Amino acid sequence: MRSSTTQQLTSTQTIIRKNKEKKNFRRTTEKMIPVFLFICAAISVLTTVGIFFTLLKESITFFAEVSFAEFFLTTHWSPWTGDFGVLSLIAGTLLVTFIAICVALPLGLASAVYLSEYASASVRKVIKPILEVLAGVPTVVYGFFALTFVTPVLQSLIPGLTVFNALSAGIVVGIMIVPMIASLSEDAMSAVPNALREGALAMGATKFETTFKVVIPAALSGIVASVVLGVSRAIGETMIVAIAAGATPNFTINPLESIQTLTSFIVQGATGDTSYGSTIYYSIYAVGMTLFVFTFAMNLLSQFIVRKFREGY
Repeated sequence: MRSSTTQQLTSTQTIIRKNKEKKNFRRTTEKMIPVFLFICAAISVLTTVGIFFTLLKESITFFAEVSFAEFFLTTHWSPWTGDFGVLSLIAGTLLVTFIAICVALPLGLASAVYLSEYASASVRKVIKPILEVLAGVPTVVYGFFALTFVTPVLQSLIPGLTVFNALSAGIVVGIMIVPMIASLSEDAMSAVPNALREGALAMGATKFETTFKVVIPAALSGIVASVVLGVSRAIGETMIVAIAAGATPNFTINPLESIQTLTSFIVQGATGDTSYGSTIYYSIYAVGMTLFVFTFAMNLLSQFIVRKFREGY
């Protein structure tokens, strides 16, 4: 009896000790998880800060040699001849972005409306992943697609169109950002409570009226935020414009001409032909800083729109 009681006591003590060890492990883990998450967040913030100060430092060196007025107020960009008018690069960037949004907004919004309001659950499960696959296609593939397929098609429709042009690049950049706009907009519309739809239908509204007069206004903040993020993505696109749009810094709004964007100049300037410490070398950072300001402003605008027009249910 004593032996059995002793064994039971030992077994109970072992179980208690193991439970204490598990609790101690859980407590240690729970204390480490917030620290780990903080480190991850801090790395992201510090990386952004590091990029900003790197660009700022080198840009200051550039602006010690080239005035702000020459850089931001002149339109002739030819660093190898001493002309640094970045307006031509900005114009090219905005032209491609405008064409991209004209393509992506109707396609993306129509796709989101269909997936959210008209497609069945089984169809949505198939179409949405296929649509999002476009986001995983390398941009260099998009670039060669624009150059070897889209441009010849456009040349058959538009006589005299040059091989390198803003129209082809803008169309393909728009196709590239369709998944972003469609997916985020569909998520925003799916988050609208069904009670709003049912109420509109009960009042006699058609499916079309419910979609465009109830669901879309209710999800407007998410839709606009997706468009702004798409614009930011289009502004920062590199390989498509570098391959399909050419490298001619024209201050123009004609989409049929060859242009150069901020990102494509960075690609061109960051080659072995650019000597370290030269004005051209530092101009890469000045252009990069300009691009950073553009994308940062678009992200701030997106956050402002989300906070301003968010609907609470």
